[in-house]
Amino acid sequence: MNLSFFFEVLIGGLLSGVMYALVAIGFVLIYKASGVFNFAQGAMVFFAALTCVGIMDKFGLSLWLAIPGTVLAMIALGLAIERVVLRPLVNQPEITLFMATIGLTFFIEGLAQLLWGNQVHKLELPIEDVPLEFLADKFNIIVSQFDVMAAGVCAIMVAVLSLVFSKTKVGRALRAVADDHQAALAVGIPLQRIWAILWAVAGMVALVAGLLWGARNGVQFALTFIALKALPVLILGGFTSVPGAIVGGLIIGASEKLAEVYIGPMVGGGIEGWFPYVLALLFLLVRPEGLFGEKIIRRI
Repeated sequence: MNLSFFFEVLIGGLLSGVMYALVAIGFVLIYKASGVFNFAQGAMVFFAALTCVGIMDKFGLSLWLAIPGTVLAMIALGLAIERVVLRPLVNQPEITLFMATIGLTFFIEGLAQLLWGNQVHKLELPIEDVPLEFLADKFNIIVSQFDVMAAGVCAIMVAVLSLVFSKTKVGRALRAVADDHQAALAVGIPLQRIWAILWAVAGMVALVAGLLWGARNGVQFALTFIALKALPVLILGGFTSVPGAIVGGLIIGASEKLAEVYIGPMVGGGIEGWFPYVLALLFLLVRPEGLFGEKIIRRI
Protein backbone atom coordinates (compact mmCIF):
# COMPACT_ATOMS: atom_id res chain seq x y z
CA MET A 1 0.00 0.00 0.00
CA ASN A 2 1.26 3.47 -0.88
CA LEU A 3 1.23 5.24 2.47
CA SER A 4 1.50 8.70 0.93
CA PHE A 5 -1.59 8.07 -1.17
CA PHE A 6 -3.43 6.54 1.80
CA PHE A 7 -2.80 9.61 3.95
CA GLU A 8 -3.72 11.88 1.04
CA VAL A 9 -7.13 10.19 0.78
CA LEU A 10 -7.56 10.10 4.57
CA ILE A 11 -6.73 13.79 5.06
CA GLY A 12 -9.00 14.79 2.19
CA GLY A 13 -11.83 12.80 3.76
CA LEU A 14 -11.27 14.31 7.20
CA LEU A 15 -11.33 17.82 5.76
CA SER A 16 -14.59 17.07 3.95
CA GLY A 17 -15.89 15.62 7.20
CA VAL A 18 -15.36 18.93 9.00
CA MET A 19 -17.60 20.60 6.41
CA TYR A 20 -20.22 17.87 6.84
CA ALA A 21 -20.06 18.47 10.58
CA LEU A 22 -20.85 22.15 10.14
CA VAL A 23 -24.08 21.29 8.31
CA ALA A 24 -24.92 18.69 10.96
CA ILE A 25 -24.45 21.26 13.74
CA GLY A 26 -27.31 23.27 12.23
CA PHE A 27 -29.56 20.26 12.82
CA VAL A 28 -28.21 19.69 16.33
CA LEU A 29 -28.82 23.26 17.49
CA ILE A 30 -32.51 23.16 16.59
CA TYR A 31 -33.17 19.59 17.67
CA LYS A 32 -31.42 19.89 21.03
CA ALA A 33 -33.31 23.00 22.14
CA SER A 34 -36.73 22.45 20.61
CA GLY A 35 -37.02 18.80 19.66
CA VAL A 36 -37.62 19.75 16.01
CA PHE A 37 -35.69 17.91 13.32
CA ASN A 38 -35.16 20.76 10.88
CA PHE A 39 -35.34 19.01 7.52
CA ALA A 40 -35.12 22.47 5.90
CA GLN A 41 -31.47 22.99 6.92
CA GLY A 42 -30.26 21.89 3.48
CA ALA A 43 -32.63 24.33 1.80
CA MET A 44 -31.29 27.08 4.06
CA VAL A 45 -27.75 26.25 2.89
CA PHE A 46 -28.92 26.59 -0.73
CA PHE A 47 -30.82 29.81 0.03
CA ALA A 48 -27.77 31.37 1.69
CA ALA A 49 -25.38 30.59 -1.15
CA LEU A 50 -27.82 31.63 -3.87
CA THR A 51 -28.71 34.85 -2.06
CA CYS A 52 -25.04 35.79 -1.76
CA VAL A 53 -24.26 35.28 -5.46
CA GLY A 54 -27.61 36.82 -6.39
CA ILE A 55 -26.75 40.02 -4.51
CA MET A 56 -23.32 40.07 -6.16
CA ASP A 57 -24.74 39.64 -9.66
CA LYS A 58 -27.79 41.89 -9.35
CA PHE A 59 -26.13 44.82 -7.60
CA GLY A 60 -22.60 44.39 -8.89
CA LEU A 61 -21.13 44.07 -5.40
CA SER A 62 -18.00 42.29 -4.29
CA LEU A 63 -18.16 39.19 -2.09
CA TRP A 64 -17.25 41.17 1.04
CA LEU A 65 -20.06 43.65 0.45
CA ALA A 66 -22.57 40.91 -0.38
CA ILE A 67 -21.89 38.87 2.76
CA PRO A 68 -23.37 41.42 5.25
CA GLY A 69 -26.57 41.57 3.21
CA THR A 70 -26.71 37.77 3.14
CA VAL A 71 -26.15 37.66 6.90
CA LEU A 72 -29.16 39.90 7.44
CA ALA A 73 -31.22 37.82 5.01
CA MET A 74 -30.38 34.57 6.82
CA ILE A 75 -31.12 36.04 10.26
CA ALA A 76 -34.43 37.35 8.92
CA LEU A 77 -35.22 33.94 7.39
CA GLY A 78 -34.49 32.11 10.64
CA LEU A 79 -36.58 34.53 12.70
CA ALA A 80 -39.45 34.35 10.21
CA ILE A 81 -39.47 30.55 10.25
CA GLU A 82 -39.62 30.49 14.05
CA ARG A 83 -42.27 33.20 14.32
CA VAL A 84 -44.61 32.38 11.45
CA VAL A 85 -44.38 28.61 11.12
CA LEU A 86 -43.06 26.91 14.24
CA ARG A 87 -44.27 29.11 17.09
CA PRO A 88 -47.95 28.39 16.30
CA LEU A 89 -47.10 24.66 16.33
CA VAL A 90 -45.56 24.58 19.81
CA ASN A 91 -46.76 21.57 21.84
CA GLN A 92 -47.93 19.79 18.70
CA PRO A 93 -46.78 16.20 18.04
CA GLU A 94 -43.21 15.85 16.77
CA ILE A 95 -44.40 14.40 13.47
CA THR A 96 -46.40 17.59 12.86
CA LEU A 97 -43.31 19.73 13.38
CA PHE A 98 -41.24 17.44 11.18
CA MET A 99 -43.80 17.64 8.37
CA ALA A 100 -43.82 21.43 8.74
CA THR A 101 -40.05 21.54 8.13
CA ILE A 102 -40.48 19.35 5.04
CA GLY A 103 -42.97 21.88 3.71
CA LEU A 104 -40.51 24.65 4.59
CA THR A 105 -37.85 22.88 2.54
CA PHE A 106 -39.83 23.18 -0.69
CA PHE A 107 -40.94 26.72 0.12
CA ILE A 108 -37.38 27.95 0.78
CA GLU A 109 -36.04 26.22 -2.33
CA GLY A 110 -38.75 27.81 -4.45
CA LEU A 111 -38.33 31.23 -2.84
CA ALA A 112 -34.58 31.22 -3.47
CA GLN A 113 -35.04 30.42 -7.15
CA LEU A 114 -37.93 32.88 -7.50
CA LEU A 115 -35.76 35.69 -6.13
CA TRP A 116 -32.45 34.89 -7.80
CA GLY A 117 -33.14 32.45 -10.64
CA ASN A 118 -32.24 28.80 -11.08
CA GLN A 119 -28.99 29.08 -13.03
CA VAL A 120 -25.81 27.45 -11.78
CA HIS A 121 -23.47 30.11 -10.39
CA LYS A 122 -19.77 30.06 -9.78
CA LEU A 123 -18.74 31.37 -6.37
CA GLU A 124 -15.14 32.37 -5.93
CA LEU A 125 -13.72 32.78 -2.44
CA PRO A 126 -10.30 34.35 -1.85
CA ILE A 127 -8.85 30.87 -1.30
CA GLU A 128 -6.96 29.12 -4.08
CA ASP A 129 -7.78 25.49 -4.80
CA VAL A 130 -4.14 24.44 -5.20
CA PRO A 131 -2.06 21.79 -3.42
CA LEU A 132 -0.20 22.76 -0.28
CA GLU A 133 3.42 22.99 -1.38
CA PHE A 134 4.86 21.90 1.97
CA LEU A 135 3.00 18.56 2.01
CA ALA A 136 3.50 18.00 -1.71
CA ASP A 137 7.26 18.64 -1.66
CA LYS A 138 8.17 16.96 1.61
CA PHE A 139 5.70 14.05 1.90
CA ASN A 140 4.35 13.70 -1.67
CA ILE A 141 0.82 14.20 -0.30
CA ILE A 142 -1.58 16.31 -2.38
CA VAL A 143 -3.96 18.22 -0.11
CA SER A 144 -6.00 21.15 -1.37
CA GLN A 145 -5.32 24.52 0.21
CA PHE A 146 -9.01 25.31 -0.17
CA ASP A 147 -10.02 22.21 1.81
CA VAL A 148 -7.61 23.09 4.62
CA MET A 149 -8.82 26.69 4.82
CA ALA A 150 -12.47 25.62 4.64
CA ALA A 151 -11.92 23.15 7.46
CA GLY A 152 -10.21 25.90 9.45
CA VAL A 153 -13.20 28.23 8.96
CA CYS A 154 -15.55 25.46 10.09
CA ALA A 155 -13.38 24.77 13.14
CA ILE A 156 -13.41 28.46 14.10
CA MET A 157 -17.20 28.53 13.69
CA VAL A 158 -17.59 25.49 15.93
CA ALA A 159 -15.22 26.96 18.53
CA VAL A 160 -17.14 30.25 18.58
CA LEU A 161 -20.46 28.44 19.00
CA SER A 162 -19.00 26.32 21.81
CA LEU A 163 -17.74 29.42 23.63
CA VAL A 164 -21.09 31.16 23.23
CA PHE A 165 -22.97 28.16 24.60
CA SER A 166 -20.62 27.61 27.53
CA LYS A 167 -19.57 31.11 28.62
CA THR A 168 -22.43 33.53 27.93
CA LYS A 169 -25.77 34.17 29.58
CA VAL A 170 -27.59 33.31 26.38
CA GLY A 171 -25.61 30.09 26.14
CA ARG A 172 -26.58 29.07 29.67
CA ALA A 173 -30.20 29.81 28.84
CA LEU A 174 -29.91 27.66 25.71
CA ARG A 175 -28.55 24.74 27.74
CA ALA A 176 -31.32 25.14 30.30
CA VAL A 177 -33.96 25.08 27.56
CA ALA A 178 -32.33 22.01 26.04
CA ASP A 179 -32.37 20.17 29.38
CA ASP A 180 -35.98 20.91 30.36
CA HIS A 181 -38.39 23.30 28.64
CA GLN A 182 -40.84 23.49 31.52
CA ALA A 183 -38.17 24.05 34.17
CA ALA A 184 -36.56 26.77 32.05
CA LEU A 185 -39.93 28.48 31.64
CA ALA A 186 -40.57 28.22 35.39
CA VAL A 187 -37.38 30.16 36.22
CA GLY A 188 -38.22 32.94 33.80
CA ILE A 189 -36.26 31.99 30.68
CA PRO A 190 -38.17 33.25 27.61
CA LEU A 191 -38.49 30.15 25.46
CA GLN A 192 -39.71 31.95 22.35
CA ARG A 193 -36.82 34.39 22.41
CA ILE A 194 -34.33 31.55 22.86
CA TRP A 195 -35.84 29.59 19.98
CA ALA A 196 -35.73 32.71 17.80
CA ILE A 197 -32.02 33.12 18.58
CA LEU A 198 -31.40 29.46 17.75
CA TRP A 199 -33.08 29.73 14.36
CA ALA A 200 -31.08 32.86 13.61
CA VAL A 201 -27.87 31.03 14.54
CA ALA A 202 -28.93 28.08 12.36
CA GLY A 203 -29.29 30.58 9.52
CA MET A 204 -25.74 31.80 10.11
CA VAL A 205 -24.41 28.23 10.15
CA ALA A 206 -26.24 27.61 6.88
CA LEU A 207 -24.60 30.73 5.41
CA VAL A 208 -21.06 29.60 6.21
CA ALA A 209 -21.79 26.08 4.96
CA GLY A 210 -23.44 27.45 1.82
CA LEU A 211 -20.48 29.68 0.93
CA LEU A 212 -17.96 26.89 1.43
CA TRP A 213 -19.90 24.17 -0.38
CA GLY A 214 -20.98 26.64 -3.07
CA ALA A 215 -17.38 27.58 -3.74
CA ARG A 216 -16.42 23.92 -4.00
CA ASN A 217 -19.32 22.51 -6.06
CA GLY A 218 -20.96 25.60 -7.55
CA VAL A 219 -24.11 27.33 -6.32
CA GLN A 220 -26.85 25.05 -7.59
CA PHE A 221 -29.90 23.14 -6.46
CA ALA A 222 -27.73 20.13 -5.60
CA LEU A 223 -26.57 22.01 -2.49
CA THR A 224 -29.88 21.02 -0.87
CA PHE A 225 -28.67 17.41 -0.85
CA ILE A 226 -25.79 18.32 1.47
CA ALA A 227 -28.33 17.99 4.28
CA LEU A 228 -28.86 14.34 3.35
CA LYS A 229 -25.14 13.69 3.82
CA ALA A 230 -25.49 15.17 7.32
CA LEU A 231 -27.96 12.44 8.33
CA PRO A 232 -25.33 9.68 8.71
CA VAL A 233 -23.21 12.19 10.61
CA LEU A 234 -26.06 12.77 13.06
CA ILE A 235 -26.77 9.06 13.42
CA LEU A 236 -23.16 8.34 14.32
CA GLY A 237 -22.60 11.34 16.57
CA GLY A 238 -26.03 11.73 18.16
CA PHE A 239 -28.80 14.20 17.41
CA THR A 240 -28.20 16.26 20.57
CA SER A 241 -24.42 16.59 20.66
CA VAL A 242 -22.23 19.22 18.99
CA PRO A 243 -19.04 17.19 19.73
CA GLY A 244 -20.87 14.18 18.32
CA ALA A 245 -21.56 16.07 15.08
CA ILE A 246 -17.85 16.85 14.77
CA VAL A 247 -16.70 13.28 15.44
CA GLY A 248 -19.44 11.86 13.22
CA GLY A 249 -18.47 14.22 10.42
CA LEU A 250 -14.83 13.13 10.60
CA ILE A 251 -15.79 9.44 10.56
CA ILE A 252 -18.17 9.83 7.62
CA GLY A 253 -15.81 12.03 5.64
CA ALA A 254 -12.84 9.69 6.07
CA SER A 255 -14.77 6.45 5.59
CA GLU A 256 -16.52 7.51 2.36
CA LYS A 257 -13.25 8.56 0.70
CA LEU A 258 -11.35 5.45 1.81
CA ALA A 259 -14.23 3.18 0.80
CA GLU A 260 -14.44 4.77 -2.65
CA VAL A 261 -10.73 4.32 -3.26
CA TYR A 262 -10.11 0.88 -1.72
CA ILE A 263 -13.49 -0.89 -1.85
CA GLY A 264 -15.05 0.89 -4.83
CA PRO A 265 -12.91 -0.86 -7.51
CA MET A 266 -14.06 -4.25 -6.16
CA VAL A 267 -17.76 -3.44 -6.68
CA GLY A 268 -17.59 -1.28 -9.77
CA GLY A 269 -17.07 2.10 -8.04
CA GLY A 270 -19.55 4.82 -7.18
CA ILE A 271 -20.00 3.82 -3.53
CA GLU A 272 -19.03 7.19 -2.07
CA GLY A 273 -22.64 8.37 -2.35
CA TRP A 274 -24.24 5.49 -0.44
CA PHE A 275 -21.52 4.00 1.77
CA PRO A 276 -22.13 6.52 4.64
CA TYR A 277 -25.75 5.38 4.86
CA VAL A 278 -24.74 1.71 5.07
CA LEU A 279 -22.29 2.61 7.82
CA ALA A 280 -24.99 4.59 9.64
CA LEU A 281 -27.45 1.70 9.34
CA LEU A 282 -24.94 -0.74 10.81
CA PHE A 283 -24.22 1.74 13.59
CA LEU A 284 -27.93 2.05 14.40
CA LEU A 285 -28.06 -1.68 15.09
CA VAL A 286 -25.29 -1.38 17.68
CA ARG A 287 -25.81 2.06 19.27
CA PRO A 288 -29.06 3.74 18.16
CA GLU A 289 -28.49 6.88 20.25
CA GLY A 290 -25.12 7.62 18.62
CA LEU A 291 -21.68 8.00 20.14
CA PHE A 292 -22.55 11.07 22.21
CA GLY A 293 -26.35 10.92 22.20
CA GLU A 294 -28.54 10.52 25.25
CA LYS A 295 -29.65 6.94 25.79
CA ILE A 296 -33.41 6.62 26.15
CA ILE A 297 -34.73 3.78 28.29
CA ARG A 298 -38.27 2.85 27.42
CA ARG A 299 -40.36 1.00 29.95
CA ILE A 300 -42.83 -1.56 28.70
